Amino acid sequence: MSFRSMEEFWPFYMKQHSKPATRRWHFAGTLSSILCLIYAVLFNWWFVFLVPLVGYGMAWYSHFYVEGNIPATFGHPVWSLLCDYKMFGLMLTGQMDREIKRLGM
Repeated sequence: MSFRSMEEFWPFYMKQHSKPATRRWHFAGTLSSILCLIYAVLFNWWFVFLVPLVGYGMAWYSHFYVEGNIPATFGHPVWSLLCDYKMFGLMLTGQMDREIKRLGM
């Protein structure tokens, strides 16, 4: 599949994250990776190596063991990362449920 924009990719991305538990694992992974990055910048730069391990580790766990699919990152790494941050922002601001309804999921 080829996508020309994030708006085009977003519905596909959300179908790959249809279960609430998958989205919660992604939220935890993104938050943990952000915290690791902040810690790395402020205290110990070696923690920067944990940023992708923690973030992708939790997300990929959710795809393999909760959602039962292949992570979108494997085929579309840039769009997937951008959409992960969008999903994180929507969850952080309490707008994710509205977005799920908007997409008809």
